Amino acid sequence: MWCDRKAPEWEGYGIYQPTLRFDEGLWNELLDEMPRVGVNMVVIDLGDGVQYRSHPEIAVQGAWSTTRLKEELKRLRERGLEPVPKLNFSTAHDAWMGEYSRCVSTPRYYAVCRDLIEEVIDLFEQPRFFHLGMDEETWEHQRHYAYAVVRQHELWWEDFRFLVNQVGRHGVRAWIWSDYYWHHPEAFLQNMPRSVLQSNWYYGDGFDPQDVAVRTYIELAQHGFEQIPTGSNWSNDVNFERTVQFCTQNVPPERLLGFLQTTWKPTLTECRQKHLNALQQVTRAKHRE
Repeated sequence: MWCDRKAPEWEGYGIYQPTLRFDEGLWNELLDEMPRVGVNMVVIDLGDGVQYRSHPEIAVQGAWSTTRLKEELKRLRERGLEPVPKLNFSTAHDAWMGEYSRCVSTPRYYAVCRDLIEEVIDLFEQPRFFHLGMDEETWEHQRHYAYAVVRQHELWWEDFRFLVNQVGRHGVRAWIWSDYYWHHPEAFLQNMPRSVLQSNWYYGDGFDPQDVAVRTYIELAQHGFEQIPTGSNWSNDVNFERTVQFCTQNVPPERLLGFLQTTWKPTLTECRQKHLNALQQVTRAKHRE
């Protein structure tokens, strides 16, 4: 999913694969369960799982056709689930771009990004939001990769603004992960448009405001950013409920647009219980509100 080589240091599903990891039965089960537990939006991490008309060379074996994708989006809407596209353009998470992940910040790269964003917005029929990722672009996160790239200073912001503008010119709101703020708070506050929707994330269970990832929820709100805080059962089974509790207590309701739950696991049968547990955690969090 992330690492571009079979690194022995990586375990689980973090390594890029040339085939689609997807179980249709589990997908259907999760779609049926989501409305029952109160989920009303699904962020779909498209990556190389679609045979894009503009760049079919990106698709892995078994990737969905654009026709199949549109059919599934229709099914989501019929269930009351709002589909939101996600393409992560962070260099720590862009193995899905194939050869284009190795020409970052070049005219060729910008053209491909522009093509993909335009096509995805068309496929999703003008979604409210477009998640651009942009998290964890550090050397530490890429230390086991075959090819590591870290944009810094003005270049990171130039590329970020390019992506946001490509989304915005179609009347769609950009959405990103907020961890750039952890390491560069001054640059973030100086350069980040307030129109960009923020998803800060913290997957621990302590919620100590001294932890930069935790206090970022508070500081983003203080500086006028709207948020969809993100929890997960990646590392424990209490994080999502505590994320909801902490943020409803510390983020003004006018800055809080909802919550995002994630497992960071593929839609595969062996991960079924992890996904179902995540949905059960949403139910418990809603009952505590």
